[in-house]
Amino acid sequence: MELGLLGGGSILGKFLPNKALAQNSQQHNSQVTNSAVHGGSTTVGDVDNDRNGFSPRDILNDWDGGKVSQLPNGQTWREYDIAVEEREIEIAPGVFYPAWTYNGRVPGSTIRVTEGDRVKINFRNKSRHPHTIHFHGIHSARQDGVPGTLEAMPGGEVVYEFDAKPFGCHLYHCHSAPFKRHLHKGLYGAFIIDPDPKSHPEAEQEARSRLLGTPENQQWQEFLMVMNAFDTNFDEENEFYAVNTIPHEFMKRPLRIERDRPVRVYLINVTEFDPVNSFHLHGNFFDYYDSGTTLTPTLRTIDTVMQCQGQRGILEFSFKEHAPGQYMFHAHQSEFLELGWMSAFEVVA
Repeated sequence: MELGLLGGGSILGKFLPNKALAQNSQQHNSQVTNSAVHGGSTTVGDVDNDRNGFSPRDILNDWDGGKVSQLPNGQTWREYDIAVEEREIEIAPGVFYPAWTYNGRVPGSTIRVTEGDRVKINFRNKSRHPHTIHFHGIHSARQDGVPGTLEAMPGGEVVYEFDAKPFGCHLYHCHSAPFKRHLHKGLYGAFIIDPDPKSHPEAEQEARSRLLGTPENQQWQEFLMVMNAFDTNFDEENEFYAVNTIPHEFMKRPLRIERDRPVRVYLINVTEFDPVNSFHLHGNFFDYYDSGTTLTPTLRTIDTVMQCQGQRGILEFSFKEHAPGQYMFHAHQSEFLELGWMSAFEVVA
């Protein structure tokens, strides 16, 4: 079967390094139907989200609050069930990848809690290899999720339990050895801790705007964007780059933005085999909160931010003064955008 890859060519991405794919995309760009992407370099066709069992668009804001109850001391208790499964997923039209997944998808479920909540993770390993969950945050060594510490053997189960802190945009991932293999195979997900407004009287309104479910938060358009990539032939070079796993998804179908509502992006980089990844916004600038652990920006009025692997932050911006239309956002490394990390906002009045 001919695969619909970059530039409309029929070369199999799983057998070619990224440079060959880039050359193929340049040679065949006249065949591409979507000419909006820098000369037409985009994947042709669509991934079957139903077969995958997840959609990159749903991942934008399908926050998982867990099973919620209250402890005798009044503390909120959130409980989650997370399992590792080995699954073949379609990462580009006709290109399948033997992924290791948390709860069957890449990235895994987006865990969203409030600062100070008690979090319990029931972790089951349904795969053939040892795995952990390492949470970025503040916790004891016993809960760190590294080899020898709450590592689940094949068929085994372990339990993680800790208080959620500090507030911010964090992540979780497997830390079993070899680390790079477990990460690039897909074992990662977002871990968002909303600030508790009562703990931040000096910036209560800002904290309430981030707290899921408040009237102040509902004014915002919030999106999770996990920058990831896939080495389909396992030569330690990536053949595809994306936000939320599927290359060019948000270029083919731009992300709809209401002009009069502000935008907040939770941005996480988990790209393996490249030192940094980046986010560049066209026609606009944003404020950036490094790791999301402050309620005032750490960088103001920028249009490009770089992140190394594991780095993350929150972007806030508005199109209120802009004319409706499409505004691109993408990596500012040309190879990355040609191989999938190219997107657009559709700003509507």
